[in-house]
Amino acid sequence: MNQIIGDMQLHYVKCGKGRPMLLLHGNGEDHTIFTEAAAKLKKRFTLYAIDTRGHGRSTGGDNLHYTVFADDMKAFIDCLSIEKPVVLGFSDGAITALLLSSRYPDSVSAVIAAGANTSPGALAEEAVREMEEEYGKTRSPLLSLMLSEPDITAEELQRIKVPVLVIAGENDLVRRSDTEYIARSIRTSKLLILKGEDHSSYIWHSAEIADIAIREMGFLCNEA
Repeated sequence: MNQIIGDMQLHYVKCGKGRPMLLLHGNGEDHTIFTEAAAKLKKRFTLYAIDTRGHGRSTGGDNLHYTVFADDMKAFIDCLSIEKPVVLGFSDGAITALLLSSRYPDSVSAVIAAGANTSPGALAEEAVREMEEEYGKTRSPLLSLMLSEPDITAEELQRIKVPVLVIAGENDLVRRSDTEYIARSIRTSKLLILKGEDHSSYIWHSAEIADIAIREMGFLCNEA
């Protein structure tokens, strides 16, 4: 399915039943990275697995900024009259989820932010060096995005009032100090560091993130 947002269209797949949940992938990916997780999550949630602008079958690749991604998601929620979804975002999708819940605090009910970073400097030096080398060869606008953004401040994180599950792998390419900074800055957060996992191992074509989301439903629903 496609939803027109301004002058572009977002491609998405809807399935399942229950509480609404948006699935937001990372840089250079599309919604299919969540195929295995969605098979479990759709038993408890109405899922909206979205291709971010400039990714997959969505258009709008000439305006790639994380704040624009967040605005897109707010417009998507409004256009489809989705009632305060949980937003599960990975990497770029996690950045988008944090910005969405900060900029539009009444639009979501909870966030699962897996592998988010607040700035390019929060990434491991080797990862940045590899991206810079690849960008030198390809001039990819997606790589340019990761090398120049985001710039999320403590004030922006402090504006988030919904439950936020902050997740990273033990061997993540995001520096542990930044992951801890995100969790520390959000009063309503819970931090999970996954032993033995890297940046994407528990996300890409894995049901593990679904198991985590289901296990943490009490926290995400703000239940005592």
